[in-house]
Amino acid sequence: MKEYTLLAFAAALGSVVLDRVLATHILAQRRFWVALAIMFFFKIPSNGYLTWRPIVLYDPSYFLGIRLGTIPVEDFFYGFGLITLSLVLWEYFVRKEAHHDV
Repeated sequence: MKEYTLLAFAAALGSVVLDRVLATHILAQRRFWVALAIMFFFKIPSNGYLTWRPIVLYDPSYFLGIRLGTIPVEDFFYGFGLITLSLVLWEYFVRKEAHHDV
């Protein structure tokens, strides 16, 4: 079974669903996409270096085997999920605290 693939896609999908459930609308904001682009700008060379050397090894039985350069495609979905989840929760709790103070 492709566990890394499943978990990476679940992280991405889960963060998108949480954005909808908590009504933070992060995905509709331009600043989210700018933050994501900045994250990928730094992720590609650092992750590429780690997988090219190879310092980080991936067992082919755990992922699809599709790579962008040397980086497994799952890493991009996992990164998307982490960034999105962080920003959704940040926005949710900032709004909750602001609403609580009123």
